[in-house]
Amino acid sequence: MGRLTDFGPTVLVPAAWSVTLAAHLGAVSRRTLFIALCVMDVLLVAFYVTARAEMSGPVLGTWRRVLLVGLVATVAGTVDMALGTPDPVALGTLFVWMLVPGVAYLLTGREVPVSRSVYYAGGALSLVGAVGYGLAPLAGQVAVVAGLAAVGVGQTAGIVAAAVQNA
Repeated sequence: MGRLTDFGPTVLVPAAWSVTLAAHLGAVSRRTLFIALCVMDVLLVAFYVTARAEMSGPVLGTWRRVLLVGLVATVAGTVDMALGTPDPVALGTLFVWMLVPGVAYLLTGREVPVSRSVYYAGGALSLVGAVGYGLAPLAGQVAVVAGLAAVGVGQTAGIVAAAVQNA
């Protein structure tokens, strides 16, 4: 794959989770979050179209499906925000991006011996972070921050390991 498709996600994944966390803390406005989702929609389409042909086999095939599911979820969340509804779909989008890559990292760890522990840790942190985030109604803002931070750290570690491996 090209340099941008190889290393772009190492910047975009932590950026996406940072913006998400900032939005939950009130540091990013709803309009800014909507713009970020629109940008993410465009980048996901571009990445999927340019990298799709090269994403075959058990591991990259899994990640091609993650991109497609994530793209559909992100577009749905973007439309939901554009309609100004209470954002139930946008919340679903967030959980899709926590759970689907989390499972994919675990599957990647099963298939790829290089950085296996990083993939397993990334998957586990993503799934544990989703559970923590889901407990927010009971545990409050601490669960939100801890959950999103766990997801962000786990997915960032996994994508950096993949980029280094593919370099």
